[in-house]
Order: sequence, then C-alpha cells, then structure tokens
Amino acid sequence: MADRSLEGMALPLEVRARLAELELELSEGDITQKGYEKKRSKLIGAYLPQPPTANGAAVVRCRLQPGEGVPRRPFRSTHIGVCDIREAAARERAASAAGNRPLFYFRFGVDQALPQERRAPVTPSSASRYHRRRSSGSRDERYRSDVHTEAVQAALAKHKERKMAVPMPSKRRSLVVQTSMDAYTPPDTSSGSEDEGSVQGDSQGTPTSSQGSINMEHWISQAIHGSTTSTTSSSSTQSGGSGAAHRLADVMAQTHIENHSAPPDVTTYTSEHSIQVERPQGSTTSRTAPKYGNAELMETGDGVPVSSRVSAKIQQLVNTLKRPKRPPLREFFVDDFEELLEVQQPDPNQPKPEGAQMLATRGEQLGVVTNWPPSLEAALQRWGTISPKAPCLTTMDTNGKPLYILTYGKLWTRSMKVAYNILHKLGTKQEPMVRPGDRVALVFPNNDPAAFMVAFYGCLLAEVVPVPIEVPLTRKDAGSQQIGFLLGSCGVTVALTSDACHKGLPKSPTGEIPQFKGWPKLLWFVTESKHLSKPPRDWFPHIKDANNDTAYIEYKTCKDGSVLGVTVTRIALLTHCQALTQACSYTEAETIVNVLDFKKDVGLWHGILTSVMNMMHVISIPYSLMKVNPLSWIQKVCQYKAKVACVKSRDMHWALVAHRDQRDVNLSSLRMLIVADGANPWSISSCDAFLNVFQSKGLRQEVICPCASSPEALTVAIRRPTDDSNQPPGRGVLSMHGLTYGVIRVDSEEKLSVLTVQDVGLVMPGAIMCSVKPDGIPQLCRTDEIGELCVCAVATGTSYYGLSGMTKNTFEVFPMTSSGAPISEYPFIRTGLLGFVGPGGLVFVVGKMDGLMVVSGRRHNADDIVATALAVEPMKFVYRGRIAVFSVTVLHDERIVIVAEQRPDSTEEDSFQWMSRVLQAIDSIHQVGVYCLALVPANTLPKTPLGGIHLSETKQLFLEGSLHPCNVLMCPHTCVTNLPKPRQKQPEIGPASVMVGNLVSGKRIAQASGRDLGQIEDNDQARKVRTEFLFLSEVLQWRAQTTPDHLLYTLLNCRGTIANSLTCVQLHKRAEKIAVMLMERGHLQDGDHVALVYPPGIDLIAAFYGCLYAGCVPITVRPPHPQNIATTLPTVKMIVEVSRSACLMTTQLICKLLRSREAAAAVDVRTWPLILDTDDLPKKRPAQIYKPSNPDTLAYLDFSVSTTGMLAGVKMSHAATSAFCRSIKLQCELYPSREVAICLDPYCGLGFVLWCLCSVYSGHQSILIPPSELETNPALWLLAVSQYKVRDTFCSYSVMELCTKGLGSQTESLKARGLDLSRVRTCVVVAEERPRIALTQSFSKLFKDLGLHPRAVSTSFGCRVNLAICLQPHRLWTLAEQGTSGPDPTTVYVDMRALRHDRVRLVERGSPHSLPLMESGKILPGVRIIIANPETKGPLGDSHLGEIWVHSAHNASGYFTIYGDESLQSDHFNSRLSFGDTQTIWARTGYLGFLRRTELTDANGERHDALYVVGALDEAMELRGMRYHPIDIETSVIRAHKSVTECAVFTWTNLLVVVVELDGSEQEALDLVPLVTNVVLEEHYLIVGVVVVVDIGVIPINSRGEKQRMHLRDGFLADQLDPIYVAYNM
Repeated sequence: MADRSLEGMALPLEVRARLAELELELSEGDITQKGYEKKRSKLIGAYLPQPPTANGAAVVRCRLQPGEGVPRRPFRSTHIGVCDIREAAARERAASAAGNRPLFYFRFGVDQALPQERRAPVTPSSASRYHRRRSSGSRDERYRSDVHTEAVQAALAKHKERKMAVPMPSKRRSLVVQTSMDAYTPPDTSSGSEDEGSVQGDSQGTPTSSQGSINMEHWISQAIHGSTTSTTSSSSTQSGGSGAAHRLADVMAQTHIENHSAPPDVTTYTSEHSIQVERPQGSTTSRTAPKYGNAELMETGDGVPVSSRVSAKIQQLVNTLKRPKRPPLREFFVDDFEELLEVQQPDPNQPKPEGAQMLATRGEQLGVVTNWPPSLEAALQRWGTISPKAPCLTTMDTNGKPLYILTYGKLWTRSMKVAYNILHKLGTKQEPMVRPGDRVALVFPNNDPAAFMVAFYGCLLAEVVPVPIEVPLTRKDAGSQQIGFLLGSCGVTVALTSDACHKGLPKSPTGEIPQFKGWPKLLWFVTESKHLSKPPRDWFPHIKDANNDTAYIEYKTCKDGSVLGVTVTRIALLTHCQALTQACSYTEAETIVNVLDFKKDVGLWHGILTSVMNMMHVISIPYSLMKVNPLSWIQKVCQYKAKVACVKSRDMHWALVAHRDQRDVNLSSLRMLIVADGANPWSISSCDAFLNVFQSKGLRQEVICPCASSPEALTVAIRRPTDDSNQPPGRGVLSMHGLTYGVIRVDSEEKLSVLTVQDVGLVMPGAIMCSVKPDGIPQLCRTDEIGELCVCAVATGTSYYGLSGMTKNTFEVFPMTSSGAPISEYPFIRTGLLGFVGPGGLVFVVGKMDGLMVVSGRRHNADDIVATALAVEPMKFVYRGRIAVFSVTVLHDERIVIVAEQRPDSTEEDSFQWMSRVLQAIDSIHQVGVYCLALVPANTLPKTPLGGIHLSETKQLFLEGSLHPCNVLMCPHTCVTNLPKPRQKQPEIGPASVMVGNLVSGKRIAQASGRDLGQIEDNDQARKVRTEFLFLSEVLQWRAQTTPDHLLYTLLNCRGTIANSLTCVQLHKRAEKIAVMLMERGHLQDGDHVALVYPPGIDLIAAFYGCLYAGCVPITVRPPHPQNIATTLPTVKMIVEVSRSACLMTTQLICKLLRSREAAAAVDVRTWPLILDTDDLPKKRPAQIYKPSNPDTLAYLDFSVSTTGMLAGVKMSHAATSAFCRSIKLQCELYPSREVAICLDPYCGLGFVLWCLCSVYSGHQSILIPPSELETNPALWLLAVSQYKVRDTFCSYSVMELCTKGLGSQTESLKARGLDLSRVRTCVVVAEERPRIALTQSFSKLFKDLGLHPRAVSTSFGCRVNLAICLQPHRLWTLAEQGTSGPDPTTVYVDMRALRHDRVRLVERGSPHSLPLMESGKILPGVRIIIANPETKGPLGDSHLGEIWVHSAHNASGYFTIYGDESLQSDHFNSRLSFGDTQTIWARTGYLGFLRRTELTDANGERHDALYVVGALDEAMELRGMRYHPIDIETSVIRAHKSVTECAVFTWTNLLVVVVELDGSEQEALDLVPLVTNVVLEEHYLIVGVVVVVDIGVIPINSRGEKQRMHLRDGFLADQLDPIYVAYNM
C-alpha cells in the first residue's frame, strides 16, 4: 500500500517509520480506514507545499488603553488580541512601575478560528436566550456555562456525524420506571415469518422486509441514534416513524450487522475434538437444552440461534469495539511475572512548561488602623458596652420574616453568661469538667445563627476552644462517624447546643441521647439563657491581647471521607479579620446578607467574626428558606439596602431560575457580592448569567467579587470591590489538554476543549503567595505551569489537630527554587488549590487537589468533568444538577466514575441517550474515557448537612455495591489501555531435546502410571474371577452357585430404611426372567440395543444383567422428571434414538408416564420403539444364557451430556468392563466382606460402574442411596454411612453441596442422634472436573466434629474416553497419624498467570494470584498417563500444562454415533505422540492438567505421582492469546458481592459474557455490573463484554453438579433467560 505520492517527498526517517506502522495497523485491522487517512495526512501535512493562508499568520500583540475596543459590560469576553503570559507578566511589571494599572482582560493565545458570532459581545438575542431559559422554571440547571454548553453541544454535533453505536442495556419490566416496554424492547422478530417484518405504524410506505430482521435493525437504530441530538428524539418511542428507512440505512452502514446467525466463535476449541450428535432430520425434539420459558429455540444447523435480539446487540457491541482504541502503547513494566501490564509512556508531543521560574507574589501591606481592637473579645466588649443597642445579627424564619434580632449588648452579656457557666457550672469546684484550653463541640442547626454566635463568643471569653460541627440527625449519618473520630481525638467531652436542637436529637426510650456511632461520650449542655446561672457581679472574663493559643478548630472533610481539625490561633483569627476588613473595605455599621454556612469557611469568617470586629449588622438567610424561596437573599438585600452579600454560585443560579421579572428588585446598594466558591470552574457562568439578568436591576459588574479559600489557609485571595466600572475582570481561556499536563496553553487546534476561568482577585494583605509542583518536593512552578498555591501569612491555620506528620507536609512547606534553595525562611502553607498567579498578581484557580484524578499520567479535575456532564441538557435530565465524580483504582490506574441523580419522570430512553452523550462530550472535551456512568433515582445519594452530595460516602457505596443505581453504563474497553500484551506462543519442546531421554530441556517428561496389574498378587478367589471368567455375566452365574445367599445390594429409601435388597441368586434369577422377556416378547437378536429407563435402584441392575444374559447391549437412561416432562422427555427420546435402541425397558409407572397426555405433548407416543414393562415378568428360565464370542465385543453403551452440551455415547467392551472392575477392586481393596455406601446417579461414568458392576465383580455389599432422596432428607447418606459402619463411600459434588448447605446448622442435633463418621477411611467424590477444593474443605471442616477424618475426603477423575483414571489417594494412615495439623500434602498452589500461558509455576500459599489445586486421586492400577501438547501432540515437561492422555485396558473403544465419524474417533481414542514414544496408542481425555511428583511414597517406597486436573479443553477460553478456565473467573466473581450466589462465564465472538445469579432484591442487580467488571479486570486482566444478572436457578446444572455453560449460552442468545438486567460494557 506504499503511496506513490510520497516517493518524491523528502520525509524524515521517523515519519516514514511511523507511516509504515500506520499501514501495519490498518492491515491488521487495529485502525479504521478513516482513522488511517486522518493520521497519515497529519503526519505528512507539514511536508506538503503550503498554500498561503487567508487569515494571515501574523498576530498583533497589543496593549489596550482603558475603554478601547471593549464593550462596557461584556457578558462573554470579546477577543481582544493575545497576551502570552510570560510577556504579559513582563509588561505588567513595567506598567505597574509606570503607575497605570492596565486592563487585565486577557485570553491566552490566538482565537481566530472561532466563528464571528461566538466572539461577539452580548446582543439582545443572547440576553433573551437567558430569559427564555429562566422562564423554564426548572431548578436543575446548576452552574450552566454558556461557553461550556456551546463547546459541549459542538462536540456532540461532531459525534453525531460518526454515530456511536451503543447497545442499550436490557431490563426486566419490574425494574423499569414509568416507561413503555416498546421504548427499549425490540419487536420480537422470528426469521420464519414472512409478513412480520414490515415496520408497523408507518403510513409513509417504508419498504417492508422479507427477512423479518428490519424491525430489529430499526429498533437498534432507535436505541442508538434515536436521539443523538434533541431534534431527532421525537419519534423514538413508537416503533414506526417516517425516518425509519433512512435511519435504518444509517444503522446498516454503521453497524455492519450482516446476519444474525452466529459469527464463528473463535474462542472455543476446534470442533474436531468434541462430538456433536447428528440429529435425525425431521425430529422435532432433538434439543437437550433446557427451554427457558416457552420460547422455541430457532437455530441454524450448528445449533446456534438464528435471529435473536441478544446476538444482534452483541454484534453491535463487537462492531463498536472494532473501532480503533487509544494508540497502542510500546513499553511495559513487569507485574512480578511474565504477564506484563502496559505503562503509560509520556507522549512525546505533550506540552511542557517553557516560562521562566515564577516569583513569589506579595499582597499589599496590612495597614494597622489605630482603633483596631487588640483581640476579637476586646472588640465584642467594646461594642457591647459602647453601642449595646446596635443590631448584630438578624435571623429569618422559613417565611422570610425576621425571627430575632441579636444586639451587640445581648451578645456581650449572653456570651459572658455562657463563659461563666462553662467554667464554673460543669463538674465540681475542685474538679471542673472544662478548663481553659479544653475543646468543646458546638452543635447548632443551620437556622439558629444567634445561639451559635453566643456560644462561640462564650467559648472565646472562657478561653476554651470551640469545635463547630454539624447536627447529627440519625445514628448513621453520612460522615458523622468521622466527625466522631475528630471529637474523640480532640478530647471533647462537652457539647454545647440549643434547646430546640437538644429536643430534636434522637433519644433512647429512657430519654437519654444515645452515643452516636464512633463518637466519644458527651455531656450535652444547653446554652439558652434561661437554663444558665447568672455570673456573680464581681466575675469578669479575662480579656487578653490576641496570642498564639488556639482560638477555634474548623473541621475539614478529606477526599477519602476522613475528617481533620484545622487549628486557628487567636492571633491568626484577629489578623484574618483585619485582612478581610482591609481587602473588603468594611466599615462600621454596614449591613451584610449571609447565605453561607456560618459554622465554617467564608460564612464564619465574614458573618460571625469580621462582622463583630467592625460592628456590622448580619442578615442570616438559612438554607431551609433558600429551598423554599431562592430569591430570599436578593429580597433581603433590597429590603435592608445591604452593602455586602456572601453567596455561592448555587444561590446566584437558583435566584436566576426563580427570577420572574420581579419589578421591585434593586441591587444598586450592593458594593460587594462575595462569591465564596469563585474558584470553581462553573462559578464564572453563574456570575456572568447573574450579571446579565440583574444589570438592569442596578447590579454593577465590578461588584461581583469571587474569592478562593481553603480550611488550611483561610481566605487565599479575593477580588477587591472597585469604583472603576470600566475595568472588566480578568479571564483566562485555557486549553483543557494543556491543563491535563499542568501547563497553561491556548488550544490552537481544538476550539471545544477550553476552560474559561475568572480571576479570584489579588493575594490577601500581608500574605505572600507562590505555586509549587503538586507532587514531590515543593519546587516553584514556571510562569506557564499549574501548581498548588501556597501562602505564607499570619492569618492561616497552624496545624491539623493531633496529626504532626500531616501538619508538617501541609503547614510547614519551604518552596525551593530550581537550584534547590528555599525562597523564604518562613514556612508556607499548602492551600489545596491548583492554579497560577497571572499577570498583575491576579490569582487564577483551576481546580482542587482533592478533586484531582490522575488517569494515565494526565490530571483531570472532578469539577471540570461535572461541569461538562451538566452542560449536556441538564435541565431535562439530571435532578437538581446532582452529579458526583470520583475515581476508583482498577488495574494500577485511576478510572473515572460519574454518578448522577436522574429526574423521577425520565424514561429509559432519556437516560440512555443522556449517558451516551455525556460519554461523547467528556471524550471530546477532556480526551479521557469514563469507566462507569451510573444513574440513581432522585434524592438517593448520601447528602452533606447542607444538601450537597457526600462524595466519599457515594464512592464507598459504589465500591461496596450498595449504591442501587437504576442505570449503569460501563466503558472499560475505551479506558483500560494498560492490559498485558497478548501472548505470543513460543515453540514447544522439539524431537531433538527428547533424545536426552526422559529429561526435556532440564525438565522431566510429564508421565506417570498406576501400579502394574501383572505384578499384583491376587488371592485364590480373585485369581479365579480374573482367569476363568472373561465376562461379568459369568461372574454373576458363578456367585449365584457358590454364594447364593450373599447380599450384594441394599437400597435405602428417604427414611433410611431398606426399600429393597438383592442376593447373588436373586439377581441371577431376576436377570434370567428379563432375558426371556427380551427374547420372547421383544423378539430381540443378540447385539440389539436396549434402553433401560429406570429410577435409581435394584430394577436397573437386574435389567442390565438381563440384557447381558440375552446378548443385548444395554444403555442406561435417566427417566423423565414427572414435574418437568416438557424439557426432560425430549432428552430421553434423543438418547433412545441416537443409541438406536430396538426396545425400551422400564417400570409400570414410567410406562404410564410415557403414554400420558403431558408426554404426548412433548413426544409423539407412536415414535417410541417397543416398550417392555419389567414389573410383569415371565415365570420361565431361558434355554441358555448368552456367552459372547469375543471379549472385545460391545458390553454396554455409556451416554452422557458433557459440560459443553454435547451428548456423547462411548462403547465399552466386555474386556474393558472387566479390566475396569478389577482396577477399582485393587485400588479400593474391595472384598466380599466389605460394605460400600454409594450416593451417585447410576446412569453414566463411574457412578454407573460402582452402582451396577463392581459388587458383582468383587462380591462386596453396596448400600445404594439415590441422590434424589436427599432432597427430602439431606442427612440420609451420612446417617446410612454411620449406621452401617461403612469404611468407604462414594458421592457426587451435588450430594456434598446439599449436605454442606442443608446440614450446616444441624451438626449438634446429628451428633445427638448418634451420627458418627469416625470409621470412614475414604469418602470419594466422583467427578469429571477440577476438584472443588473449597467445597471439599468446607465439608471436611463441617463434619470434623462428627468424627470425619480431615484426610478422608478425596476425589476421583474420569472422562468420556476413560471413565476412571484416578480414584482415591493412597491410604496415608501413617502420615495422617503423625498429626493432622499440617496442610494437605496433595494440595499445591500455582501461579494463575503462569497457568494462562500453559506453564505451571508453584508458589506459596497466600501469595498474590495463587490458585489452590487438589490432586485428583491416585492413578488406577494399569493406567498410564502422559501430558501432551493439544496442538502439536508432542510430550510436555513437568512444568507445562497440557492435555491429559491416557493408556489403559479399560479405555472405552470409541464413540457410538449414528454415522461413525472415523476421524473424530481415531483422534480421541487412537492418538499417537508426534515424537518421543510414537508407538503407544493413547486416548485423549480433552482435559488440561499437569503431573507432579509428591513427597509421598507408596507401599513399595516409590514416590507417588499426583495428577492435577485444571479444566476441560472444550471449556477453556482463549482470550488475548491466553488460556482461561471459566471456573477461575467464576470464583472471583462470586467473591465480588454477597448477593452473587452462582456465576457462569462463556465467550461469544471474542466477548466475555458473565452471567450471575442474584440472591437479593432486583434493585441490587445493577450494583453487580461495576463490581463484576472490576474484579475480572483486577484478577484476570480481562475486560468483561456483557454482564447478565438472572434469578437463582437459571444457570443449568447437570446431574453431576457441573454447570452447562453452552446451554446457558444458547439460552442467552435465544433470549430465553428472562434476565433481570443485561449490561453491554463499552
């Protein structure tokens, strides 16, 4: 694809290399054609001949004269030319030296590409836009920036061009809030019908479709594109609409869904290793999958559903994910193994700071006024005695009427009274409770500032330290526990409160206030005058000059929710009041309206402290009044002609929204409107909008004074009120991209991603400010770099109470120059604010350290992301603008999470559209991916006392899975870019290295064998059985003659009593009669196949031997379940058909069931072969008993459904059957005198062999316990084991699970009933899977008290090609007796990451990524095992994971299928190694495992080789080149949340699908989505594609207790699961 046009160009080498890389990416599909062209043109753009530019490249840098070219009252800044910061700073210094302060209305960089109208000053039309917006009356439009909104809308418009196909999650009806199902459920299309495909409700004559899939496409197009802009959202709910045709064309072009038949599933194992049952044509019941609901499953020939809404959505998701992600990254760091996580490399093109090193900026001198009081208490004393009638504070009720006026005289006398009572009336005279310097809590509600003020000044006069906190409303308030910790650490024992508040606190029945969670024990003290004693006349508070004693402690909530106390000294308190007085030009008796919280921060400093120093009158507006009447503060400004008002952006915004052309509003009295959160990114838009509307009401532009503050540094900067109305405020239009690298830049390319910030005025009087790098040593920033602002002043906090380490890092910082020299001998204080000092000493704040999220090395501010999200149609959707943004750490990087409250009336469609648009906006503007976007119902997020969102609690709920969102969208595919490199396969061992013998490149070849059958000595009787009788039928006849009355079988019923039993002779006689019946009534020939459909019991055994006596081949089949005939009967029919049974034998009861009406509905009665009822047997004996001519002829067929859903029948010859029985007899030491308890299903595998065959061969007595009986009596099996004093017992995992769950709480009562398991030597779990170590361990632990030996429980392993390879460990009694405290010697811990690379690496227990594996039992005598590479078929070394191959006399002789597929058969049953020992014929088990020599020795002193089974090859999932076993991912997911009871995973078109069963309310379903995604990413480095939440019991499980993942997959794709929620991760 080399481009000819480049040949003549002189391109640098690195550009050519990058072009080659791009071409490679395009050829491998990592990048789209469009992306390729865009990147290519960008690369070579600089080297193409340039046409001259129209707008000219010259940029005029000019300084404006005051009033020149600037509209007097701009709402949005006009572009005035450019002021590069560095130059600006230099010009500034020059100008200030010349004495004329220039106009600082600056933008950084050139803005010429902006369209003209965006740069224009405010016009009547844009003003009326505000009026329109206001009149909507909605209150949710928080801090809406027009600049920002335009950027967001432009970004969304750009995205609209390349529509984003986002599949909408599916929800169960019960989870949907007020919305029609049509809005998000596609019309059910079925490919069979011709006429269903037309688009209903379409009067415009859209072409109809004959495939029936247009509705599906049309629905998807609605789901995705229904409203990418607000204009197309109108027709999104009905299923028709005139736009259907072109929308469909759009979606077809976008999503490329060619057809809905299954895409090839590249993740599963190649098909030649799994047997697929060929189904007879025309059979209607050829399906073993459970039907979920009554939906018919339509499928293509390969058993995969054709048309289903689920697969269409997945296809859509796949297409979305095919789009190129972030650029591939080059370098990696080692995560302590060969699996490497990518490290974000610094972008070579990232902006770097280039300015000179900044100089510290000094505020003006703090001018000492002669009559300033020496301390705040002295000021109070002065005003209280000189002007006692002067009003100090007016409080309001909820109707806005003045409730109470506190005068300076009352404040002084009451404070004295409080001070006296604190010091003298608490405790005793000898032992007062509170001494000067002690801390006391101030607990006052937000509507009672007067009581708070009296208590605060009372504390100051008593020289105790007030700690103002919020009122605890309940014992479990958000964050109240942390406040309790603060009180505890401050040693608080007394809490001052008001009468009303005291009455409102929660009380115990005895009337006491309970101790709140995490709080110290407090004495509650009410400060109302009527409750206090009058101080004696001679008592007077000691009023000192301000000193370094602590005045008060202000609490601060950190990012993680912990609460710290910032101590403020008396001198700092006084100096701060002086600095504010000077900066704000406060004068005596001014009136100030305060809307802020008076207990802390700006509200406390202006409304309680500085006001008293200057004898001002404060009008306090409570939050409760603002909620009812947002205009109340404006009305009070007019009413009292207030000079100053203290508000937040929110208050301005609410006033805007509620403002209805009120005529009597006049704000001309205001000389200063202090905006307390002026540092927030959205405050600028509130200020602009507020000015724009209220300018006509007398508000002057220069009155708006944003300030920046922090608990540590108090007021950091404040804009001074000026009289010069010609001087517009400073503005910075900063590149968002630059900001993420901490650099101040204009965005030259992308006009959308800018942050407009306003200045927060100048540094405080008497303070010095600089900015330092946010992390590492505090080095001064450059002039064009963002840093943390640091302040050196008297008027700041001094420490975090009781935390010297944290105090040192925050309050004792010495900024360094680049040479390493400190810039001052005095310490600076970190403010926690990020920003810079601009030209003219103007301070700009761009964010907070607490809101900083570092994603892939770039810094993003939570507030900026909130602002962007709010600019996406907030008033339509977000409830009261309540959005929380935080980051969570997943896989070594921070991931952004957005949680928003949605309005109660929003539909599913609204919320989904809003979510998609927020993702697009944030991606465009911030160039960062959002990991999770969650919507919760209105008013459900934890609140702070003033109604904001409690961020750390919200994060905690999210991580715990208790947030209960109503919608979730996860986008791990776009944000997780540091996954490990996909694995490159290495060449395995070759023939050359095998020549060394059994060592392969330093590793032993992995092979092992059980004892040699030839060397084992038999006793006489056993030798006779082995040598004289080749067939089981002969052994039974011999036993009937020699020991006729020896009991072989005992069957127990659910009560534990004997239901039936068989001696040798009884079994023989019964088998003879059945043989006669088969010959006479069935007219069967030898070799005919007979299906035995019996419940577990004696009849089944007799019928089996009857078949052998008649020369027929038996096939055991599980009978249909009477309660579930519709799903179980077709399976029976299928096995009968596939096995080509000529006759079906069963009991009378089942005969009736097969002919019943319910059965006829599932299977036509006439299609069954001959049915014989063995309850009615003939009386005569057969003329002769059939003896097979050859031991290699077929003895029986063993049919079972594998975990992958394959029905496979294997052929067992007479020779293999006898060898099998002998092998088990030797391994388990079975003799006629022994008793064995068996609780297994007798239909296939080892369960059938133990139930039907072993007793006849070995002569021992089998106590048979049908597993189904345990459902009514879970203790049945263990009681039988105890009652019959059994030494050996066999069970399945489902039986063990039933006992563990069902008897967990009953061990004491079982012990009382005499249950004793101390005689059990071995309890073997029969399985065809990896041992379930957690289950066996909990079983052992649970029944240890009942005498069960911890080493008694072991497992066996068998598979289709060999029904038992391992069984029961060597009896390690000697080892067990040495002490049972040590770990089980047969458990190893392997590194899970190595396992994914098919390597076995042993690690210590408890090390990260360790996986415990238990040995699968001891290899049976006569069995040889080798571990081979499943692809190359070469032998593998010890440290490799490979396929287990087995060679033994009891291997099955092949699959039984209708058309014997030779290639399949030869591969599975007759494989040879590709090198090494190429002569031996092996059977391939289809299971992956490894061998390991253990430290244990067997009887003849050899070390015992242990086989560890890891999982089925068919089930293993190949993802990112690595091999994953579903069970490992499932185990992680089950641990993720307490409500997940079961989990199953599978892949579909390379997407990982996780299905979880939810044990809890449906509201918890969506909590699971992020938790499941997180845990799989963290522990397995995989991105989950789809999370499906279903009810308990939906994951199908077979009789062996194994999950049927493929059935589940089919059910999911055919939309039959009825899921509670399906989330498609983006």
